Amino acid sequence: MSWREYWNQDTPIYVNARHKAVHYELIARQLVDALPQGQPSVLDFGCGEALSAGLVAKRCQVLHLCDGAELVRARLAQKFGLLGNVVVMAPEQLGEIPEASLDLIFVNSVLQYLSRADLDGLLATWRRLLKSGGQLLIADVIPPNVGLLTDVAALLKLSAQNGFLIASCFGLVRIFFSDYRKARTALGLAHYSEADMLAILSAAGYDARRRAQNFGHNPARMAFIAVPRP
Repeated sequence: MSWREYWNQDTPIYVNARHKAVHYELIARQLVDALPQGQPSVLDFGCGEALSAGLVAKRCQVLHLCDGAELVRARLAQKFGLLGNVVVMAPEQLGEIPEASLDLIFVNSVLQYLSRADLDGLLATWRRLLKSGGQLLIADVIPPNVGLLTDVAALLKLSAQNGFLIASCFGLVRIFFSDYRKARTALGLAHYSEADMLAILSAAGYDARRRAQNFGHNPARMAFIAVPRP
């Protein structure tokens, strides 16, 4: 099984519905704050179910929600299909987006599931899709020194702040015995240092810097802002 196949099903990574809703609303509000001025054209690559994407769409001329899982795309289409400026698409459909037409590409909590070859290919594709001066925003990159215990601590803090701490304790036990842990062990997760990411982005034709804050609830992970070089 690949990671793409794994995500094409209901998974145990959220301890309950409250956790899932809090996660997506947090990401959406942080993304809204990071959007360029005006009515930008945006691609959210690897968006997941993006439950609060409506908040982002209100600020966009067009919002492309791209995910590799067919099940996820069906749910996105059902939830956001009536919004005229939201386009749900598979990664194979990126070629349908005109070149040099996007103001922002947002890639959150995706790199850990990609091979290096896939990442290099996507960096080239994203570069073609961005306008001159457009931004690639890559978030939730896992450094080599950040492991499962750090992730658990960040989740417990989020759950305590949002009223699902007890559910998190039970949920963590469930996740430990779930197929997600088995998939994580079998397939692995990609880790990158800050220097690694900056070097990869530079080699792909971007000027990049680390963002001061990550997206989401885990401050130990990293985010980067990259702009294609002319």
